[in-house]
Formats: sequence, structure tokens, C-alpha cells
Amino acid sequence: MAIPQGPNQRWSLYFLSDSLSDGRRFRVLCVIDDFSRECLACVVDTSLSGQRVARELDNITRVRG
Repeated sequence: MAIPQGPNQRWSLYFLSDSLSDGRRFRVLCVIDDFSRECLACVVDTSLSGQRVARELDNITRVRG
């Protein structure tokens, strides 16, 4: 795997989950630029479908180019 030489060459996606004290679960999606280590998005919701993840990535692409 090549090491990125500038921003926007490679992003990492991290999925986390946890639960609140009342037992309700939530999910977190973090998108990180591997070169700059900048957090491009941190999305928290009770459900993160593939369609939602694609929409968030499209939004980042529109902003970042």
C-alpha cells in the first residue's frame, strides 16, 4: 500500500459503536485523511446504512474536491 504524498489521496473510515446508559445503541463513522490526519467527518446516529455512508462520502468529496 503506497504512502499518501498529499491530502485527499487516501481516506480511512472507522466505524465504532457503543450504547447509552438506557441500553440504546449508537454508531459513529469517522473519516480521516491519511496524509494530514484531519478528521473529515464524524457522523453519529442510531443507524448508519450503506446509503448514508455513501451520502456522507459524497458530501466530503463535494467540499474537498
